[in-house]
Amino acid sequence: MTLLELLQLLRKHLKIVVLLPIACAVAMALVSVLVMRNTYTAQTDMYVLASSEGESSGALSSDLSASQMLTNDVAQLLKSDRVMSDAAEDLGLPNLNAYDITVSSESTTRVITLSVTGADARGAANVANALAKNVSQVAREVMNVQSVNVIDEAPVPQAPSGPNRPLYIAVAFMAGLFLAVAIVVVLDLVDTRVRTSEQVEELLGVPVIGRIPEMKKVK
Repeated sequence: MTLLELLQLLRKHLKIVVLLPIACAVAMALVSVLVMRNTYTAQTDMYVLASSEGESSGALSSDLSASQMLTNDVAQLLKSDRVMSDAAEDLGLPNLNAYDITVSSESTTRVITLSVTGADARGAANVANALAKNVSQVAREVMNVQSVNVIDEAPVPQAPSGPNRPLYIAVAFMAGLFLAVAIVVVLDLVDTRVRTSEQVEELLGVPVIGRIPEMKKVK
């Protein structure tokens, strides 16, 4: 099938091509509003301060590579069961399973960024601050770290961070468009009717020598 034939086919089934993507987009819009809950992301930054006691700690302070390794260890410590459980206990929660927790750090600094996403804005901020507090305590106990200092406490987010409803609606519209094209092509493939004189010549192997025009009924 050539591109021109496909365009003619789509024009013939214009209702399907137009209505199906719109229906998919509207359905996704309703789902995103009625089913998907807003989520809020609270963020806090921390700075890892290595201990200044001892020769090995002095090496950590001067060696960027060693400092970054220490920062990576603290970042992993943020997601440990102990830090998680201690933070949950401080907040009076059974666990932190309702929150999505991500930790990131730049390769050239000792700054750690902690992001907590949940359905409750204040709860997300409280969890982020509780994790930052507890990781500092645990890091001093089990690692050669003087402290993990909070640069900025996590504020209560004022606007939701998700879901990205416009993106979901756009994806649903495109999916509906592709589905409409597929349906139109399948309908054309299963339609075995002879519709043009060229198809008659191809099927019968004889040329068409005349045509009878279709007469419309006059009211």
